[in-house]
Formats: sequence, C-alpha cells, structure tokens
Amino acid sequence: MSGKLSLKFLPLSLLAVLAGCNSSSPIAGLNVGQPAAQQQPVTPVVQAYCPDVVMRDDTAIRSTYAGNAKDDPEKLIYRASLADATRACTANETTLTITVMAQGRIVLGPAGKPGPTKVPVVVEVVEGDNVIYSQTTQFNVDIPPEGSTQFIFAKNDVAIPNTAGGVSRFTRVRLGFEAVAAKKTTRRPG
Repeated sequence: MSGKLSLKFLPLSLLAVLAGCNSSSPIAGLNVGQPAAQQQPVTPVVQAYCPDVVMRDDTAIRSTYAGNAKDDPEKLIYRASLADATRACTANETTLTITVMAQGRIVLGPAGKPGPTKVPVVVEVVEGDNVIYSQTTQFNVDIPPEGSTQFIFAKNDVAIPNTAGGVSRFTRVRLGFEAVAAKKTTRRPG
C-alpha cells in the first residue's frame, strides 16, 4: 500500500520542482547573440612530463647504531623511514626542475637521545639504469623527548636537462637514505 501511495506523490514532487523555475523563456539569461565582455586571449600551456617518485626498497629505512654494533637492539640510536612522496615540476627549454617532498618518521632507540639530529636523504634521478642526478641532503630533524616524530623532507632544486624531446617516460626520481657503511676493524698483530 505504501508503494502505491508514494507513486501518487511523485508527479506532485516533479511539479513542485518545475514550479521553482520562474522564467517562461528557455534561453533567458544565456546572453545568446551578445558579444562577450572583453575576453582575454588564452595562451596554450605545454606541460613537461614530471617523473614519478619511487622509494628505494633497500634504503627507505635507516637504522643507526652506536659503535660497530650492527643489529644490536640495545645499541640502536634511531630508526628512520620514508613513506609517501610527491613531486612538482617546472620546465624551460633547457632544464626540468623537480620539487620532491616525502613524509618521514624517526623513532629513538635505547642508545638515542632527544634533540636535533641529521638524517642523510639521497635523491636520485634515473633514466632507465643510468643515474643522471644524485645528491645527499643532511636533513635536520628535531626529536622530541617523547622519542618519535614525523617530518616532511623537501628538496626543491633537483635540476636535470630538458632535452628537445622532453624527459623520457622511463625517468624516475628515487628516494632513500644514504646506505650505512660498515666500519672496518683492523687488528694489530699480537
């Protein structure tokens, strides 16, 4: 019964919507045939390809230890990670400039102390297997007494050549931390 009742009110609802229109002319307000008020010429914009940002799987997480104690949880100073990233590009005839931003997080370990620290972030631009740009930035992070914080890494001056055909679709920006170099220990002959 309620289905039949609602169908009876459907034409009344449509009539109420149509009654809201107060013009008898279907083209009123469209300014048909009248010149537009001084339109500015539109200049076409040609945008360059802006390479994707990818995280390096092997260096997107960095664990720093005190001394030579690799993988000793009691000697962990901090663990940092990079996650979501984005980019923006500007181009001229010769150069493509990329602004790279990434979200990061740092957590202190048992051997770490709150305060300012630097994390070495590597930004690379690769064309296939060839590295065409690589720079390490010592990025400042202030670790609060709570022992963990998030940070936003930003580098706005990644400049690569913009060739006549533009940047290739195989070009990528890779982000990661500088690889931790293993310290060599030397033993004296005894």
